[in-house]
Amino acid sequence: MASLPGLRPRFLDRLTEGPVICAEGYVFELERRGYLQAGAFVPEVVLEHPDQVRVLHEEFVHAGSDVVEAFTYYAHREKLRQIGKDHLLEPLNRQALELARDVALDSGTLLAGGICNSNVFDPADPARHAQVRDMFDEQVGWAAEAGADFVIGETFRYLGEALLALEAIRSAGLPAVITLNLHSTTQTREGMELPEAMRRLADGGADVVGLNCSRGPATMLPLLPGLVEAVDVPVAALPVPYRTDAAHPNFQALADPGYSGFPAGRPFPTGLDPFTCNRYEIADFTRAAHAAGVRYLGLCCGAAPHHIRSMAETLGRRPPASRYTEDMSRHVYFGSDPALAPQYLEYGRAL
Repeated sequence: MASLPGLRPRFLDRLTEGPVICAEGYVFELERRGYLQAGAFVPEVVLEHPDQVRVLHEEFVHAGSDVVEAFTYYAHREKLRQIGKDHLLEPLNRQALELARDVALDSGTLLAGGICNSNVFDPADPARHAQVRDMFDEQVGWAAEAGADFVIGETFRYLGEALLALEAIRSAGLPAVITLNLHSTTQTREGMELPEAMRRLADGGADVVGLNCSRGPATMLPLLPGLVEAVDVPVAALPVPYRTDAAHPNFQALADPGYSGFPAGRPFPTGLDPFTCNRYEIADFTRAAHAAGVRYLGLCCGAAPHHIRSMAETLGRRPPASRYTEDMSRHVYFGSDPALAPQYLEYGRAL
């Protein structure tokens, strides 16, 4: 299906109007809701419970996302082969794109296709290059047929793999957002420093370049000014909403010495709840990243709609969900509204 001009804003035009917000995090949120299995993290929910995927798309748009990203993360040929479900590859991708397209059309938001790290890329093996490129080509082809406004290529640790994704997207005639995922260093797996890697991607035709996943706001933010300075295209920043720090720069490394009952002895990926950023920390990150020049903002694994609403409101917007932004003046104990019973106002002052 070709793009439908006039029904949705075009991505490149939208980038010139102001910051773009893209909600990600479907894998973790649907796992928390009980519709996706942690471990393989394959999005079979797209086929098994499509209504839940649609609802989450709608919730993120309601909260302020400008983009509906098709839930095709880890829906590539290699992942499905690993769980013995290669036959689901095309129906899963097409269904995910259809669900996202319907919500994007209904809401007037942007539709994005999505591809990600293959886990089989080897920079020294040309056969693997061809294998990965074929995987990207088929997923990008389905996104183009669905009328995607652009395609997101994300979570790459190898620059070489990111460039293969970029080539596939550009070959389909679609704009590309390419984000790298650096866990603990400032270099790609090939050993290239991040600003130079961003320049290579921008020179290769990426419309937006940046970072996503693994790092939380505190450990992604210091990297962003250097990326903005390095390239002439918009920079993306989509951290995970977890309290990473210098000793634990990514959410895989987080540790809670006070509790030893985590599966495999670590909080990642199913015991991260105590490390979750609140909405005010996400607002702080949004403010700082925007001030640094970042123009494509979002959140990755762990994001929930209230985080996206905080991001949108920090950028001066009032999405539909802002109707329900907190108003503590009416709280029975902590409020100040004169309509509250005097005894409760007194109780609040005592607290």
